[in-house]
Amino acid sequence: MLFPIRCFSCGRVIAHKWEEYEKRVEKGEDSIKVLDEMGFIDYCCKRMFLTHGQDK
Repeated sequence: MLFPIRCFSCGRVIAHKWEEYEKRVEKGEDSIKVLDEMGFIDYCCKRMFLTHGQDK
């Protein structure tokens, strides 16, 4: 499934940060800390990253 371009709740553009988020989490960094450092402070945007399922 493709990652959404915008947050479903607030409409903020988020897709351009997906690859950076994915790489950092795969390296073992805490996902919430990564999102905070990337500037995502709203729970709605964090939800988009944390609940996204990857097709394998």
